[in-house]
Amino acid sequence: MYVASLEKSRVYYYLISSAALVMALMLSASWQWLLAGAPRQPARMRLFMHDVLTGPGATAVGVVNGTGPRVFAGEPPLRFGMVVVIDDVLTEEASPASRPLGRAQGLYVFASMHGPAFLFCMNVVLTAGPYSGSTFTVVGHDNITAPLRELSVVGGTGRFRMAAGYVLWRTASWEVRDNAVLDLDVFLYLHAHA
Repeated sequence: MYVASLEKSRVYYYLISSAALVMALMLSASWQWLLAGAPRQPARMRLFMHDVLTGPGATAVGVVNGTGPRVFAGEPPLRFGMVVVIDDVLTEEASPASRPLGRAQGLYVFASMHGPAFLFCMNVVLTAGPYSGSTFTVVGHDNITAPLRELSVVGGTGRFRMAAGYVLWRTASWEVRDNAVLDLDVFLYLHAHA
């Protein structure tokens, strides 16, 4: 009788432990790894990013002057190690007067000693359109002299929770040491539940 009672206790212990583990997984933020095989739906958008380095309305500000080799000539020289923080306007078209869709907030670092290449890291914060209130994060290598660059989308919030994808990045217009307009062709893969 004691053995049967002990065996029954073990069964209850394993059932309760298993139920507690399942509950903990479901209630924790880390349960989302279970959705890795969930269906994804594609989304695509085109944005124009206005990187304004000059004037009273500057949206890109150098916060650390690089001390490494010159990346661009001129005075003051742009050097390896320079860090620029951005809060750039995102619009529907290349014109700064076109409809604003959000902001690009983050930074870029002159990260190559041998040419004009950035490490780019930014959150795209959408404030208009079907994805208003959602964000996604873009990270990658940006060789600013190449006609076409590809950066990674590594996640997001709101409708872009657990998103993955890439951005085809082109320079629409640019004046060295001045303002630039970047054409962002965004390809995202969203979880169906987002």
